[in-house]
Amino acid sequence: MILWQNPYLNKSILLPSRTPSKSFSDLVEIVEILRKECPWDREQSHESLKDLMVEELYEAIDAIDKKDFNELKKELGDLLLHVVFHAVMANEESHFKMEDVIWGIQDKLIRRHPHVFEALKVSGTAEVLKNWEQIKMKEGGRKSVLEGVPNQLPGLLRAQRMQEKASGVGFDWGNFEDCWLKVEEELGEFKETIQGKSQDERNKEFGDLIFAIVNSGRHLNINAEDALRLTNNKFKSRFEHIEKRVSEQGKHMKDYNLQQLDLFWDEAKALEKQNAL
Repeated sequence: MILWQNPYLNKSILLPSRTPSKSFSDLVEIVEILRKECPWDREQSHESLKDLMVEELYEAIDAIDKKDFNELKKELGDLLLHVVFHAVMANEESHFKMEDVIWGIQDKLIRRHPHVFEALKVSGTAEVLKNWEQIKMKEGGRKSVLEGVPNQLPGLLRAQRMQEKASGVGFDWGNFEDCWLKVEEELGEFKETIQGKSQDERNKEFGDLIFAIVNSGRHLNINAEDALRLTNNKFKSRFEHIEKRVSEQGKHMKDYNLQQLDLFWDEAKALEKQNAL
């Protein structure tokens, strides 16, 4: 039992042991209680929680990739906790309340969907996205459509989002073939840096090549960040199979040459195909 000052009733109440409910207001109240009664929660700030918030987001993405909906349910709860936590801290500092967050997102959704909540007619998704960007430009006094792309995004995702933003206002190749010609051009320029060029020049040309590849994938509805994450996971699985096979034979990786290890790699690929059947 704890004595709790309820801000909504403006009085102190004696709280019994809590049991979970499906009430959003109960979640907010629990976080408010934790901010007063738990030393760890009390010490947190917007800055201390931001990296944890990013971590929870990637755990939710991992659950989506694995199609593990039970895990996704849990991770969405963790993300919701961060939203509530930040709102509660902002309320403590008299910046805004949870209700303001809820009102704000509703206002944005209504304002940016005039084809749903007003009489505007659209021909399809492309026009919806174009209108969305135009509305955003009017809202915040932005000088560039790229201002809305956070610098903190992972590189591949940031490249794709900037390309999408630019495409929304007409700055885009007309088709995949033109995009791929740009990839070949950038590949040639990168090759020229391999001999007799500085590391800085190599970095720049390699970045240009990656940017062009991301753009080509975008024209085939490929999300570069997702694609690379899947490849990373595939590499991890296959490499761990190699390590397992080496360990089973009581040896070390250095006891094998690349050709021998590549046979284990092929085994891993074959197992993937079997499991997919």
